[in-house]
Amino acid sequence: MAQAAPASKTTKSGGRRPGAAALARSPFARLAVVLAVVYGLWTAEIGRDAGPITGYNVLLGVVAGILFGVCFLGLHLVGHRLQRELRAMAWAAFTGVSFGFMYSLSGASVLRSTGMALGVAALAFAATFYRYYSTER
Repeated sequence: MAQAAPASKTTKSGGRRPGAAALARSPFARLAVVLAVVYGLWTAEIGRDAGPITGYNVLLGVVAGILFGVCFLGLHLVGHRLQRELRAMAWAAFTGVSFGFMYSLSGASVLRSTGMALGVAALAFAATFYRYYSTER
């Protein structure tokens, strides 16, 4: 019985993988930028606490947005190499840390922030694990 040969990983242009230009045009990179901007603005707003806009608030928002976007895009690019359990755990950890940091800016205690972040991470793990398990090829 004959089997099909595995598909080549080359692109139409003959290269192995799309470069940075192709990544910049991808819808996921655009999504990462939009989410990073929203996360940065939201973080700056929570850190402002209804006070005047200061340089610290702007810096906090910019740094938080850049870190969020880089981690989000990096996890998307590297995540497909992980097993489904580790991939779901990585997305859950990213979600929990992102939520916990923003929740801690609201003035909540460290224990409350940690508990809320663990709860959100558990929900994210359940959702992503179910998705990866049910769509496994």
